Amino acid sequence: MKRRLLSVGAALLAVAASVLVFVKPADAAVGLHVDGRNIVEANGQPFVMRGVNHPHVWYTGETDSFADVKALGANTVRVVLGSGKRWGPSTDVADVISLCKQNRLICVLEVHDTTGYGEEGAAASLDEAVDYWISQKSALVGQENYVVINIGNEPIGNVDAGQWTAATTAAITKMRASGFEHLLMVDAPNWGQDWQYVMRDNAQAILDADSRQNTVLSIHMYAVFNTATAITDYLDRFEDNGWPLVIGEFGWRFNANEVDHETILAESQARGLGYLGWSWSGNTDPILDMATNFDPARLTTWGERIFNGANGIRATAREATIFGGGPTGTPSPIPTPTKSPTPSPTGGGKACAAEYRVVGQWPGGFQGEVRVTAGSSAISGWTVTWALASGQAVDQAWNATVTTSGSTVAARNVSYNGSLGPGTDTVIGFLGSWSGTNPVPPLTCTAT
Repeated sequence: MKRRLLSVGAALLAVAASVLVFVKPADAAVGLHVDGRNIVEANGQPFVMRGVNHPHVWYTGETDSFADVKALGANTVRVVLGSGKRWGPSTDVADVISLCKQNRLICVLEVHDTTGYGEEGAAASLDEAVDYWISQKSALVGQENYVVINIGNEPIGNVDAGQWTAATTAAITKMRASGFEHLLMVDAPNWGQDWQYVMRDNAQAILDADSRQNTVLSIHMYAVFNTATAITDYLDRFEDNGWPLVIGEFGWRFNANEVDHETILAESQARGLGYLGWSWSGNTDPILDMATNFDPARLTTWGERIFNGANGIRATAREATIFGGGPTGTPSPIPTPTKSPTPSPTGGGKACAAEYRVVGQWPGGFQGEVRVTAGSSAISGWTVTWALASGQAVDQAWNATVTTSGSTVAARNVSYNGSLGPGTDTVIGFLGSWSGTNPVPPLTCTAT
């Protein structure tokens, strides 16, 4: 990642022109594993990654970082290791895993030396990365509940990205032949951003290559994904095909041409996708640091956003049940969505309807959304109201101004989403709390 913004620059210019699901475990799975498009633990409970990348191989002394990111709410840390080809070798894998476990974090381990292979002359091949994992096998076997092996970071650059399919297939096959049972993660080519769609178009072949059917695909989202459309179109393709996917790296919109992190965060939460932001600290370009000089008391704009903002880590992360967190026993049912009736136009014919949906629910908390749709005439503003049940509260909201008076909630449009054409819609989101029951309320929508 240290050279990514420069490495993909020319290519980027060319390109520029959840409901929470609970599933049963796979019959023969070991530890963390894929079930359909979801990652689940050995006990069948879903696990959605919410965490950050930590550049361990360059800052091996910053071991407090594991505790620091956990304290900020993360449930996963992706740890940068070196095979010895460019960095390292990282021979402290057992110590890294111990740090993850001590801090109740799922550990995604990745070899960074493969970054940009085929374009970066010093890069290691995926086959060389597998040799590294084999050399560290004694530290990894038996840790399948806690460790995901990300075979190689961004393993192909922008030159001959098509070689990725054969190289990735061979790497997965070699890992399984060597006895690894872990959940494997494979990064996309094009420095992780898949702007030529090699991973997207060959995803099924990659998944089929795994004899254990236990591979998750990983997309890295930077300046190629600078619009909501680019992000949602890509994610839709994987969701429609039922392919398991995580967002293994992404940055933030520090200027107008950079990644649309707001859409990534919102879409990840809505779709039940894991995400791992880049990166905790230590970047050559500190604009991507979440913490200044590894100090958790000095969070940057990016750090505050990803840890403490809407759809961020603190609001949405759930600890792996292997550590005692997450749902215990029978999951709470997700309330059925309801839609307010579309009123008959009055006066100037202004009307709207609103639909309420619980995106995800956990003991004591939930995330909801309300979709507001204009009637047969354009509107310039809207207000949605509903009544809170006993024990319910709205704690945080986005894309609307939300006020509560007694048990009545009123959500009003903000400056950029009040004007809607006939039949068009907009979505607002919120985090809430509940006790007892969490019913879906009837809604009233009024338009101006």
